[in-house]
Amino acid sequence: MTTDKNFSGRNGFIWFTGVVEDRMDPQYLGRVKVRCIGLHTDNKTDLPTEDLPWSQCVMPVTGASISGLGHSPSFLVEGSWVYGYFRDGETMQEPVVLGSIPGRPFELANTDKGFYDPNGVYPKYKDEVDTNRLAVNLKEDGSETNPHLSLTLRRSTRITAVPTADFDEVTAADGTTVTASDGDTFDQPEIPYATVYPYNKVFESESGHIVEYDDTPDNERIHTRHKTGTSTEIHPDGTQVEVIKGDHYTLVSGKRQALITGQSDLSIDGRHKLFINKSGTENNHYDIQIGANANINIQVDKGNINLVTVDGNINVNSGGDYNLKVAGNYTSSVTGNKTETVSGSKTSTTTGAVIHKGSTIDLNP
Repeated sequence: MTTDKNFSGRNGFIWFTGVVEDRMDPQYLGRVKVRCIGLHTDNKTDLPTEDLPWSQCVMPVTGASISGLGHSPSFLVEGSWVYGYFRDGETMQEPVVLGSIPGRPFELANTDKGFYDPNGVYPKYKDEVDTNRLAVNLKEDGSETNPHLSLTLRRSTRITAVPTADFDEVTAADGTTVTASDGDTFDQPEIPYATVYPYNKVFESESGHIVEYDDTPDNERIHTRHKTGTSTEIHPDGTQVEVIKGDHYTLVSGKRQALITGQSDLSIDGRHKLFINKSGTENNHYDIQIGANANINIQVDKGNINLVTVDGNINVNSGGDYNLKVAGNYTSSVTGNKTETVSGSKTSTTTGAVIHKGSTIDLNP
Protein backbone atom coordinates (compact mmCIF):
# COMPACT_ATOMS: atom_id res chain seq x y z
CA MET A 1 0.00 0.00 0.00
CA THR A 2 1.38 3.42 -0.95
CA THR A 3 2.35 5.86 1.77
CA ASP A 4 2.71 8.87 -0.56
CA LYS A 5 0.38 11.54 0.82
CA ASN A 6 1.14 14.19 -1.80
CA PHE A 7 -1.24 12.93 -4.47
CA SER A 8 -3.31 15.41 -6.45
CA GLY A 9 -6.50 16.50 -4.71
CA ARG A 10 -5.65 15.25 -1.25
CA ASN A 11 -5.79 18.72 0.20
CA GLY A 12 -8.37 20.06 -2.28
CA PHE A 13 -7.97 21.60 -5.70
CA ILE A 14 -6.94 24.99 -7.01
CA TRP A 15 -9.36 25.83 -9.81
CA PHE A 16 -9.05 28.25 -12.69
CA THR A 17 -11.07 29.85 -15.46
CA GLY A 18 -9.26 31.24 -18.45
CA VAL A 19 -8.95 31.80 -22.19
CA VAL A 20 -7.03 29.65 -24.67
CA GLU A 21 -4.35 31.67 -26.48
CA ASP A 22 -2.34 28.91 -28.19
CA ARG A 23 -3.18 25.37 -29.32
CA MET A 24 -0.19 24.58 -31.55
CA ASP A 25 1.13 21.88 -29.23
CA PRO A 26 4.62 20.79 -30.41
CA GLN A 27 4.01 17.36 -28.84
CA TYR A 28 0.65 16.85 -30.63
CA LEU A 29 -1.12 15.96 -27.37
CA GLY A 30 -3.94 18.47 -27.76
CA ARG A 31 -2.49 20.71 -25.07
CA VAL A 32 -3.33 24.43 -24.96
CA LYS A 33 -1.92 27.55 -23.35
CA VAL A 34 -4.45 29.23 -21.07
CA ARG A 35 -4.33 32.71 -19.57
CA CYS A 36 -6.05 32.33 -16.20
CA ILE A 37 -8.24 35.01 -14.65
CA GLY A 38 -6.91 36.30 -11.33
CA LEU A 39 -3.55 34.60 -11.85
CA HIS A 40 -2.22 36.06 -15.09
CA THR A 41 -2.12 39.65 -16.28
CA ASP A 42 -3.71 40.76 -19.54
CA ASN A 43 -0.51 42.63 -20.37
CA LYS A 44 1.16 40.55 -23.08
CA THR A 45 4.40 42.48 -22.70
CA ASP A 46 4.73 41.41 -19.07
CA LEU A 47 3.46 37.89 -19.79
CA PRO A 48 3.65 36.86 -23.46
CA THR A 49 1.48 34.00 -24.66
CA GLU A 50 4.54 31.84 -25.29
CA ASP A 51 5.43 31.99 -21.57
CA LEU A 52 2.13 30.49 -20.43
CA PRO A 53 2.33 26.84 -19.30
CA TRP A 54 0.88 24.07 -21.44
CA SER A 55 -2.46 22.74 -20.17
CA GLN A 56 -3.37 19.08 -20.51
CA CYS A 57 -6.97 18.48 -21.69
CA VAL A 58 -9.09 15.77 -20.11
CA MET A 59 -10.85 13.51 -22.61
CA PRO A 60 -14.23 11.80 -22.03
CA VAL A 61 -14.42 8.08 -21.25
CA THR A 62 -15.71 7.50 -24.80
CA GLY A 63 -12.13 8.00 -25.95
CA ALA A 64 -9.29 5.67 -24.91
CA SER A 65 -6.63 8.40 -25.26
CA ILE A 66 -4.05 5.76 -26.13
CA SER A 67 -2.55 4.60 -29.44
CA GLY A 68 -4.74 6.96 -31.43
CA LEU A 69 -8.00 5.37 -30.26
CA GLY A 70 -11.10 7.52 -29.82
CA HIS A 71 -11.46 11.20 -30.66
CA SER A 72 -8.46 13.43 -31.24
CA PRO A 73 -8.04 15.97 -28.41
CA SER A 74 -7.46 18.98 -30.65
CA PHE A 75 -10.63 21.02 -30.98
CA LEU A 76 -10.32 23.89 -28.54
CA VAL A 77 -9.50 27.09 -30.44
CA GLU A 78 -7.80 30.34 -29.52
CA GLY A 79 -10.44 32.40 -27.74
CA SER A 80 -12.19 29.43 -26.10
CA TRP A 81 -13.11 29.95 -22.46
CA VAL A 82 -12.12 26.93 -20.35
CA TYR A 83 -12.31 25.63 -16.79
CA GLY A 84 -9.94 23.37 -14.91
CA TYR A 85 -7.57 22.84 -12.01
CA PHE A 86 -3.83 22.72 -11.26
CA ARG A 87 -2.69 19.18 -10.61
CA ASP A 88 0.54 20.48 -9.04
CA GLY A 89 -1.41 22.45 -6.44
CA GLU A 90 -0.04 25.81 -5.36
CA THR A 91 2.88 25.62 -7.81
CA MET A 92 0.25 26.22 -10.54
CA GLN A 93 2.42 25.20 -13.48
CA GLU A 94 0.55 22.05 -14.52
CA PRO A 95 -2.97 23.12 -15.46
CA VAL A 96 -5.55 20.56 -16.55
CA VAL A 97 -8.53 21.67 -18.66
CA LEU A 98 -11.77 19.91 -17.78
CA GLY A 99 -14.09 21.62 -20.24
CA SER A 100 -15.01 24.67 -22.28
CA ILE A 101 -17.58 27.32 -21.34
CA PRO A 102 -19.95 28.84 -23.92
CA GLY A 103 -21.19 32.36 -23.49
CA ARG A 104 -22.45 35.44 -25.29
CA PRO A 105 -19.48 37.57 -26.39
CA PHE A 106 -20.11 41.30 -26.19
CA GLU A 107 -16.99 42.21 -28.16
CA LEU A 108 -14.65 40.76 -30.76
CA ALA A 109 -11.02 39.83 -30.13
CA ASN A 110 -8.51 42.48 -29.08
CA THR A 111 -5.21 41.06 -30.31
CA ASP A 112 -3.17 43.56 -28.28
CA LYS A 113 -4.35 42.23 -24.94
CA GLY A 114 -4.41 38.92 -23.16
CA PHE A 115 -7.60 36.89 -22.62
CA TYR A 116 -8.41 37.17 -26.33
CA ASP A 117 -7.66 35.17 -29.45
CA PRO A 118 -4.22 36.48 -30.55
CA ASN A 119 -5.14 35.73 -34.16
CA GLY A 120 -8.32 37.79 -34.07
CA VAL A 121 -10.48 34.99 -35.48
CA TYR A 122 -12.71 34.06 -32.54
CA PRO A 123 -15.34 34.91 -31.54
CA LYS A 124 -16.81 35.32 -35.04
CA TYR A 125 -19.84 37.21 -33.73
CA LYS A 126 -20.68 39.48 -30.86
CA ASP A 127 -23.98 39.83 -29.00
CA GLU A 128 -24.83 36.28 -30.09
CA VAL A 129 -24.74 33.08 -28.07
CA ASP A 130 -21.90 30.64 -28.80
CA THR A 131 -24.38 27.82 -29.43
CA ASN A 132 -24.46 26.87 -33.11
CA ARG A 133 -27.17 28.68 -35.09
CA LEU A 134 -28.43 25.36 -36.44
CA ALA A 135 -29.09 24.24 -32.87
CA VAL A 136 -30.74 27.50 -31.80
CA ASN A 137 -32.93 28.42 -34.82
CA LEU A 138 -33.92 31.85 -33.52
CA LYS A 139 -37.36 32.97 -34.69
CA GLU A 140 -39.43 36.11 -34.52
CA ASP A 141 -43.12 36.02 -35.43
CA GLY A 142 -42.58 32.49 -36.77
CA SER A 143 -39.77 33.47 -39.17
CA GLU A 144 -36.08 32.63 -38.88
CA THR A 145 -34.11 35.69 -37.84
CA ASN A 146 -30.55 34.45 -38.10
CA PRO A 147 -30.27 31.28 -40.24
CA HIS A 148 -26.98 29.45 -40.57
CA LEU A 149 -25.11 30.20 -43.81
CA SER A 150 -25.09 26.53 -44.79
CA LEU A 151 -28.88 26.40 -44.50
CA THR A 152 -29.26 29.47 -46.70
CA LEU A 153 -26.95 27.94 -49.32
CA ARG A 154 -28.76 24.61 -49.28
CA ARG A 155 -32.10 26.28 -49.89
CA SER A 156 -30.82 28.56 -52.64
CA THR A 157 -29.06 25.76 -54.55
CA ARG A 158 -31.86 23.18 -54.38
CA ILE A 159 -32.27 21.58 -57.82
CA THR A 160 -35.72 21.45 -59.42
CA ALA A 161 -37.37 20.42 -62.71
CA VAL A 162 -34.92 17.64 -63.62
CA PRO A 163 -36.20 16.06 -66.87
CA THR A 164 -36.75 12.33 -67.33
CA ALA A 165 -36.87 10.28 -70.55
CA ASP A 166 -39.55 11.37 -73.06
CA PHE A 167 -40.52 8.71 -75.66
CA ASP A 168 -42.62 10.01 -78.56
CA GLU A 169 -45.64 8.20 -79.97
CA VAL A 170 -44.85 6.42 -83.26
CA THR A 171 -46.76 4.40 -85.88
CA ALA A 172 -45.37 0.93 -86.57
CA ALA A 173 -45.00 -0.62 -90.06
CA ASP A 174 -48.31 -2.49 -89.66
CA GLY A 175 -50.15 0.73 -88.85
CA THR A 176 -50.46 0.18 -85.10
CA THR A 177 -49.58 2.95 -82.68
CA VAL A 178 -46.74 2.65 -80.22
CA THR A 179 -47.93 4.64 -77.23
CA ALA A 180 -45.79 7.53 -76.03
CA SER A 181 -44.10 7.44 -72.67
CA ASP A 182 -44.21 11.10 -71.82
CA GLY A 183 -41.30 12.53 -69.89
CA ASP A 184 -41.75 14.11 -66.50
CA THR A 185 -39.63 16.14 -64.14
CA PHE A 186 -38.63 15.70 -60.52
CA ASP A 187 -37.40 18.08 -57.83
CA GLN A 188 -34.90 17.73 -55.07
CA PRO A 189 -37.06 17.54 -51.92
CA GLU A 190 -37.48 20.64 -49.80
CA ILE A 191 -34.96 21.08 -46.97
CA PRO A 192 -36.88 19.77 -43.93
CA TYR A 193 -35.05 21.89 -41.33
CA ALA A 194 -37.45 22.90 -38.54
CA THR A 195 -35.29 22.67 -35.42
CA VAL A 196 -36.61 23.56 -31.99
CA TYR A 197 -34.06 24.23 -29.25
CA PRO A 198 -32.63 22.21 -27.47
CA TYR A 199 -33.24 19.08 -29.56
CA ASN A 200 -30.69 19.51 -32.37
CA LYS A 201 -27.19 18.22 -31.56
CA VAL A 202 -24.78 19.99 -33.91
CA PHE A 203 -21.08 19.56 -34.58
CA GLU A 204 -19.33 22.09 -36.80
CA SER A 205 -15.62 22.18 -37.60
CA GLU A 206 -13.57 25.31 -38.23
CA SER A 207 -13.71 25.02 -42.02
CA GLY A 208 -17.47 24.42 -42.04
CA HIS A 209 -18.01 20.63 -42.00
CA ILE A 210 -21.30 19.94 -40.22
CA VAL A 211 -23.04 17.00 -38.55
CA GLU A 212 -26.58 17.31 -37.18
CA TYR A 213 -28.55 14.83 -35.11
CA ASP A 214 -31.91 16.54 -34.83
CA ASP A 215 -34.36 15.05 -32.34
CA THR A 216 -36.97 17.79 -32.71
CA PRO A 217 -40.32 16.00 -32.14
CA ASP A 218 -41.98 15.06 -35.47
CA ASN A 219 -39.01 16.48 -37.39
CA GLU A 220 -36.18 14.08 -36.57
CA ARG A 221 -33.30 14.33 -39.07
CA ILE A 222 -29.69 13.29 -39.61
CA HIS A 223 -27.57 15.58 -41.76
CA THR A 224 -23.87 15.53 -42.66
CA ARG A 225 -22.32 18.22 -44.86
CA HIS A 226 -18.89 18.91 -46.30
CA LYS A 227 -17.88 22.57 -46.57
CA THR A 228 -18.21 22.35 -50.38
CA GLY A 229 -21.92 21.50 -50.09
CA THR A 230 -21.65 17.74 -50.62
CA SER A 231 -24.12 16.31 -48.14
CA THR A 232 -26.36 13.46 -47.03
CA GLU A 233 -29.61 14.05 -45.20
CA ILE A 234 -32.16 11.61 -43.82
CA HIS A 235 -35.58 13.28 -43.60
CA PRO A 236 -38.22 12.76 -40.91
CA ASP A 237 -40.08 10.27 -43.14
CA GLY A 238 -36.92 8.25 -43.83
CA THR A 239 -36.23 9.80 -47.25
CA GLN A 240 -32.49 10.08 -47.93
CA VAL A 241 -31.11 12.84 -50.13
CA GLU A 242 -27.52 12.91 -51.36
CA VAL A 243 -26.02 16.03 -52.93
CA ILE A 244 -22.55 15.64 -54.45
CA LYS A 245 -20.78 18.79 -55.61
CA GLY A 246 -17.86 16.94 -57.21
CA ASP A 247 -17.27 13.51 -58.69
CA HIS A 248 -18.79 10.35 -57.20
CA TYR A 249 -16.89 7.05 -57.07
CA THR A 250 -18.31 3.76 -55.77
CA LEU A 251 -15.81 0.89 -55.59
CA VAL A 252 -17.16 -2.53 -54.57
CA SER A 253 -14.84 -5.53 -54.08
CA GLY A 254 -17.67 -8.02 -53.78
CA LYS A 255 -21.32 -8.13 -54.86
CA ARG A 256 -23.62 -5.18 -55.18
CA GLN A 257 -27.35 -5.82 -55.02
CA ALA A 258 -30.19 -3.31 -54.94
CA LEU A 259 -33.97 -3.51 -54.57
CA ILE A 260 -36.21 -0.65 -55.68
CA THR A 261 -39.92 -1.23 -55.06
CA GLY A 262 -40.97 2.07 -56.62
CA GLN A 263 -39.91 4.01 -59.71
CA SER A 264 -36.39 4.87 -60.79
CA ASP A 265 -35.38 7.82 -62.98
CA LEU A 266 -31.85 8.57 -64.15
CA SER A 267 -31.05 11.82 -65.93
CA ILE A 268 -27.49 12.18 -67.28
CA ASP A 269 -26.25 15.34 -68.95
CA GLY A 270 -23.00 13.78 -70.21
CA ARG A 271 -22.06 10.41 -71.64
CA HIS A 272 -22.89 7.05 -70.09
CA LYS A 273 -20.79 3.89 -70.52
CA LEU A 274 -21.40 0.38 -69.21
CA PHE A 275 -18.74 -2.35 -69.35
CA ILE A 276 -19.85 -5.88 -68.43
CA ASN A 277 -17.52 -8.88 -67.90
CA LYS A 278 -14.24 -7.00 -68.17
CA SER A 279 -12.38 -10.20 -67.19
CA GLY A 280 -13.91 -12.22 -70.06
CA THR A 281 -15.24 -14.89 -67.67
CA GLU A 282 -17.64 -17.35 -69.32
CA ASN A 283 -21.37 -16.93 -68.65
CA ASN A 284 -21.05 -13.49 -67.03
CA HIS A 285 -24.07 -12.32 -69.01
CA TYR A 286 -25.82 -8.96 -69.09
CA ASP A 287 -29.48 -9.89 -68.62
CA ILE A 288 -32.44 -7.53 -68.88
CA GLN A 289 -35.92 -8.83 -68.13
CA ILE A 290 -39.09 -6.76 -68.41
CA GLY A 291 -42.25 -8.07 -66.75
CA ALA A 292 -45.64 -8.40 -68.41
CA ASN A 293 -47.50 -5.43 -69.91
CA ALA A 294 -44.46 -3.17 -70.25
CA ASN A 295 -42.25 -2.11 -73.17
CA ILE A 296 -38.62 -1.32 -73.82
CA ASN A 297 -38.60 2.08 -75.53
CA ILE A 298 -35.41 3.46 -77.05
CA GLN A 299 -35.41 6.85 -78.74
CA VAL A 300 -32.45 8.71 -80.22
CA ASP A 301 -33.41 12.32 -80.98
CA LYS A 302 -30.51 12.80 -83.40
CA GLY A 303 -27.87 10.15 -84.01
CA ASN A 304 -27.55 6.44 -84.69
CA ILE A 305 -28.25 3.16 -82.92
CA ASN A 306 -25.27 0.87 -83.53
CA LEU A 307 -25.38 -2.81 -82.58
CA VAL A 308 -22.11 -4.73 -83.12
CA THR A 309 -20.86 -8.18 -82.15
CA VAL A 310 -17.09 -8.58 -82.60
CA ASP A 311 -17.23 -12.37 -82.35
CA GLY A 312 -20.70 -13.85 -82.03
CA ASN A 313 -24.26 -13.85 -83.35
CA ILE A 314 -27.20 -11.53 -83.13
CA ASN A 315 -30.39 -13.46 -82.38
CA VAL A 316 -33.83 -11.83 -82.46
CA ASN A 317 -36.85 -13.93 -81.44
CA SER A 318 -40.28 -12.33 -81.60
CA GLY A 319 -43.23 -14.10 -79.98
CA GLY A 320 -45.57 -11.98 -82.08
CA ASP A 321 -45.17 -9.80 -85.17
CA TYR A 322 -41.90 -8.29 -86.36
CA ASN A 323 -42.50 -4.81 -87.78
CA LEU A 324 -39.74 -2.78 -89.39
CA LYS A 325 -40.37 0.71 -90.73
CA VAL A 326 -37.58 2.55 -92.55
CA ALA A 327 -37.97 6.20 -93.61
CA GLY A 328 -34.88 6.10 -95.83
CA ASN A 329 -33.01 3.34 -97.64
CA TYR A 330 -32.74 -0.24 -96.36
CA THR A 331 -29.41 -1.92 -97.16
CA SER A 332 -28.53 -5.47 -96.18
CA SER A 333 -25.03 -6.89 -96.74
CA VAL A 334 -24.38 -10.62 -96.15
CA THR A 335 -20.90 -12.10 -96.73
CA GLY A 336 -22.15 -15.68 -96.36
CA ASN A 337 -25.42 -17.36 -97.30
CA LYS A 338 -28.89 -15.99 -96.66
CA THR A 339 -31.81 -18.27 -95.85
CA GLU A 340 -35.37 -17.07 -95.53
CA THR A 341 -38.17 -19.40 -94.47
CA VAL A 342 -41.80 -18.32 -94.49
CA SER A 343 -44.42 -20.80 -93.24
CA GLY A 344 -47.33 -18.77 -94.61
CA SER A 345 -47.67 -16.56 -97.64
CA LYS A 346 -45.30 -13.78 -98.62
CA THR A 347 -46.30 -10.52 -100.23
CA SER A 348 -43.77 -8.08 -101.64
CA THR A 349 -44.89 -4.71 -102.99
CA THR A 350 -42.50 -2.35 -104.73
CA THR A 351 -43.50 0.91 -106.41
CA GLY A 352 -40.26 1.04 -108.38
CA ALA A 353 -38.20 -1.49 -110.34
CA VAL A 354 -37.37 -4.97 -109.04
CA ILE A 355 -33.87 -6.22 -109.88
CA HIS A 356 -32.52 -9.68 -109.03
CA LYS A 357 -28.90 -10.50 -109.84
CA GLY A 358 -27.13 -13.82 -109.38
CA SER A 359 -25.04 -16.45 -111.14
CA THR A 360 -28.13 -18.64 -111.09
CA ILE A 361 -31.72 -17.66 -110.32
CA ASP A 362 -34.04 -20.61 -109.60
CA LEU A 363 -37.68 -19.64 -109.27
CA ASN A 364 -39.03 -23.13 -108.49
CA PRO A 365 -36.18 -25.63 -108.23
